Amino acid sequence: MNDLFTIILLGIIEGLTEFLPVSSTGHLILASELLGFTGEGSAAFKIAIQLGAIMAVLVAYRQRFWNVGTGLLRKDADSIAFTRNIIVAFFPAMLIGALAYEGVRQLLQSPMTVAVALVLGGIVILAIERMVKTVKVNSVEAMPLRTALAIGVVQCIAMIPGVSRSGATIMGALLMGVERKTAAEFSFFLAVPTMAGATVYALWKDRALLTFDDLSAISIGLVTAFVVALVVVKAFVAIVARYGFAPFAWYRIIIGSIAMIWLSIT
Repeated sequence: MNDLFTIILLGIIEGLTEFLPVSSTGHLILASELLGFTGEGSAAFKIAIQLGAIMAVLVAYRQRFWNVGTGLLRKDADSIAFTRNIIVAFFPAMLIGALAYEGVRQLLQSPMTVAVALVLGGIVILAIERMVKTVKVNSVEAMPLRTALAIGVVQCIAMIPGVSRSGATIMGALLMGVERKTAAEFSFFLAVPTMAGATVYALWKDRALLTFDDLSAISIGLVTAFVVALVVVKAFVAIVARYGFAPFAWYRIIIGSIAMIWLSIT
């Protein structure tokens, strides 16, 4: 793999972008193209360092997860509903991800796909922001089972690099009447099984290609992503509550347009 600076920089990018609706994978692909970060283990690296962001969610919402865990032991209805909704929403990604792994892996090497998806995704976010007015669901526990499943299906669109997993799940939730803060937090919670599953699966599939240096790089990138994501995950909820998602949409359009121009002339 490449030098320490590149590894840390990519870890910072992952931590900054994983929970924002701007596509962390897309940013990692574009940054890797710019920095010349290539090699057999690079695709696995981009997936595996997401584990750092997962750890950040577990730490940031440790009390929430603890309450759900203890509530399950007491057979608390809210804790059961919370767990049920996360599991149901995770199932489509688990199934489709396993079946489409090789295709997704190929897309991870396509910077132009990312650039186009960033622009189109930004336009979609602006449109949804204008459309959504009615709020029907104000908590993860109150979310109907069909809503959780539908969000899980929408999440699968994010297997196209540049779409954004958090963006797809949050926008899907908003379209189904989920309140903004709840939509953002559900996206965080759903990330835990989704990204953990993707990381373990990627490392297992690429185990024969990974060297000790690759694993060392992943460890450094993972820790960096954890530290940065821990700050971002709470700040994002505050930004969304005050400004909505439009700033992220315009950011996507600008960055995607710049990337398309750059890729067209290089």
